[in-house]
Amino acid sequence: MSNKALRLGTRRSKLAMAQSGQVADAVSRVTGRPVELVEITTYGDTSREHLAQIGGTGVFVTALRDALLRGEVDFAVHSLKDLPTGQPAELALAAIPEREDPRDVIVARDALKFTDLPRGARIGTGSPRRMAQLNAYARTHGLDIETVPIRGNVDTRIALVRDGKLDAVVLAAAGLNRIGRIDEVTDFLSVDTVLPAPGQGALAIECAAGNADLIAALGELDDPYTRAAVTAERSLLAALEAGCSAPVGALADLLADGQIVKEMRLRGIVGTTDGSRTVQLSTTGPVPETYGQAMELGRELATEMLAQGAAGLMGERAH
Repeated sequence: MSNKALRLGTRRSKLAMAQSGQVADAVSRVTGRPVELVEITTYGDTSREHLAQIGGTGVFVTALRDALLRGEVDFAVHSLKDLPTGQPAELALAAIPEREDPRDVIVARDALKFTDLPRGARIGTGSPRRMAQLNAYARTHGLDIETVPIRGNVDTRIALVRDGKLDAVVLAAAGLNRIGRIDEVTDFLSVDTVLPAPGQGALAIECAAGNADLIAALGELDDPYTRAAVTAERSLLAALEAGCSAPVGALADLLADGQIVKEMRLRGIVGTTDGSRTVQLSTTGPVPETYGQAMELGRELATEMLAQGAAGLMGERAH
């Protein structure tokens, strides 16, 4: 490979720039080549509509993929949870690095925990998945909350709490970690309370499928356990025929006996946004060793969830 700079396509948001910068450093280390960031504006960045209304799936990804296909950038970094579940044949998911903390977190006024919020507390989130699970938890634990749809970057969202417009907002731990603001979190939500979005906390590094040298170099950053976990989660999402704005939570985690990883557990949940009805199931099996095995784990759980009425809880099914 030459010593010419590699061009990394990234969204312009502070979070995207932070995570792309971290990937750029890692790619420089494994390739010995400089990496320059190429900022690309996506439809999801410019639209002020709620994600559920603009289709959710792919709105942050399409412009980056178009730049890859046109050869304007050599590779791109995405938040994995933004990627549509279908992978275009012309592009390769060259690496899925080790995942950050997948949990959701609360930033609340007065350093409050979720369960200590006052009656009628207003909690902001743009995610139907978070609304469904927070409302379901509140219903079963006698809490009185109101979930309020919001959009905007981390600064905008946290400002709604600081300015007294909301009592709390829900964000992803991984994003706050990457921009160095994890100390503002007032409560980490256990995955037993809120299952994260499929792929949450993981990044996807994508390049042209024909660029074998670059695929091999980027592959040095791949974490096989993370790849197996997010493949199972996304397979569940795809089999439920749900877009990334649907109220689906999923998490695959490794079950270890001491230092030895024994099994992978996949948990999934679908619910109505008011939290009145949910279908939540889990399955455990051997750690997938192939892409096909990881896909099968997700499909099996989706089949069970659909048999219990999951489809009827998702509103408009995305096709």
